[in-house]
Amino acid sequence: MRKNRGFTLIELLIVVAIILIIAAIAIPSLVGAKISANEASAVNTIRTFNTAQVSYQSTFPRVGYAGSLAALGPSASTGCTTPNSANACLVDWSITQATTNASAKSGYYFAEGTINTGGVNDGYTIGGAPSGFNKSGVRGFCSNENAVIRYAPALNGPPLSDRGACSAYPALR
Repeated sequence: MRKNRGFTLIELLIVVAIILIIAAIAIPSLVGAKISANEASAVNTIRTFNTAQVSYQSTFPRVGYAGSLAALGPSASTGCTTPNSANACLVDWSITQATTNASAKSGYYFAEGTINTGGVNDGYTIGGAPSGFNKSGVRGFCSNENAVIRYAPALNGPPLSDRGACSAYPALR
């Protein structure tokens, strides 16, 4: 009598098919989890910018709020030596540089718009948009000096940095 050793081709094909079915079920869930994580990171980044803007305004009252995201961070990636109104060193350099698709942080990039009255920035709007719609994120987020974070349910475009556009969206709960 001859003894069979190993697996038959049919058995191997069944195992491969089962693995492919499991992967087809798991991969969309992983993409959804990644999008949720990116969106949570974007909301926290906007909260960080809101906090930094309040600190900036109290430190530089003659300027008001920072006129750009770069003004909230250091002048270079090496860190900060002397904070000033051009580079207040209130947030990390990598966050202040996330202003384009290419330099996105956790799948989101950010923009700021300011309201200037009499040479003082008395209002701002910071927005975040996914760098790859439906890949890195779906929702866009924005906030202004009232610190209410709002969201656009499906933002396939630049960040909302206009007060009117931001105010049109519902508040995040």
